[in-house]
Amino acid sequence: MKGGLLFLALCIACSLVAQERCHTYTYQQTELQKDPALASRLKGVEDFVQQQKTARTTGRIDGMVIKIPVVVHILYHTPEQKISDAVVQSQIDALNKYFRKRNADTASIPAYFRSLAADCEIEFQLAISDPRRRSTNGITRKYTPVTKWTADDKMKFAAEMGADAWDTRSYLNIWVCNLDKFAGYATLPGTDISKDGLVISFAAFGITGSGYGQGKTAVHEVGHWLNLKHLWGDAYCGDDGVDDTPKQASYTIGCPNTVRVTCGNAPHGDMFMNFMDFTGDECLKMFTQGQKARMRSLFEAGGPRQLLLSSKGLDMPLFSEIPLPEEADPKWLRPNLYPNPASGELTLDLSYDQRWIGKNIFITNLQGQNVVNVTITSKIMRIDVSRLAAGTYFIAAKKDDGESMKLKFLKL
Repeated sequence: MKGGLLFLALCIACSLVAQERCHTYTYQQTELQKDPALASRLKGVEDFVQQQKTARTTGRIDGMVIKIPVVVHILYHTPEQKISDAVVQSQIDALNKYFRKRNADTASIPAYFRSLAADCEIEFQLAISDPRRRSTNGITRKYTPVTKWTADDKMKFAAEMGADAWDTRSYLNIWVCNLDKFAGYATLPGTDISKDGLVISFAAFGITGSGYGQGKTAVHEVGHWLNLKHLWGDAYCGDDGVDDTPKQASYTIGCPNTVRVTCGNAPHGDMFMNFMDFTGDECLKMFTQGQKARMRSLFEAGGPRQLLLSSKGLDMPLFSEIPLPEEADPKWLRPNLYPNPASGELTLDLSYDQRWIGKNIFITNLQGQNVVNVTITSKIMRIDVSRLAAGTYFIAAKKDDGESMKLKFLKL
């Protein structure tokens, strides 16, 4: 019985570690349930990839370095989340380093796998022209009242307090935000173009230190965005669609220092140093030649990523002005009530979160009696309290997301 409990505990621990690494597969399953047509589109992409694999000898893009324009949308709630241009550039540098096989630690890949390691000849560059051909540095920053995001794509829409994508047929969109529970997730080719791209948590974006701070979460997620699967095909000893990656039972945790044999893949074992495993960042070192071919096939004529090759995102802009931020940051991140005490009028400043507009405010006295009801009509709301008797009162309101406010003021 003890052995069974220990096995269960280990499974739970492994599951938690895996959930923190990548949410792409579960996200994809949810999207398939919401959009029945998505399965057909994904199959069409896979059919195209397989046709390229079996039918062509040399492709139109063979020997060509593919350059992908990138826009990074930073959704911050607190000042420290407004990450710098340098951190963004460090992530772009990491993508180029690992997709171009410029990491020195490839020398430590086991000899059998080392010969399979590929320079994918894919590079990433922050856009210099936005969709309207205005000058840009490829980075947008936007204050959001949302303190924590879930993997439901709301961060990809301004109407949900996120940031709208730039044309996903011409740019790789990366949203960086306070993503709950997961380091990141990505869409696959064939996904709704309004949502196409990567979402990465602040903790896993850029080269910032140890753990997930080596920029490899985005490398993994870009792999998904370019149609790579996890090595185990998201099934026990499953198929990832790539010939030169050995079958393996499941994801790897930690950083193994010995051969790990599963699914009859002896004597060389699992390719746990591959970017499409869940191994710790310090052990992830390579894509294979087969993965390279699978990714690059998307850019062939008629492929789902072909239009990126004709993007204007890396062309010189036609207009020199850089778009201004949508609005100034709020002065505080909570409801602010003044003056207090008040005699005739109160000002309730809700500029940190426009989602309060349309909600009802209730003013009660010390006896709990409701004395004033008013609807919030603006982020700076003025409330007439001149008719209230002198004394202590409470203001209460609640938003759709469950956040509530309860403020006390003194009427003179």
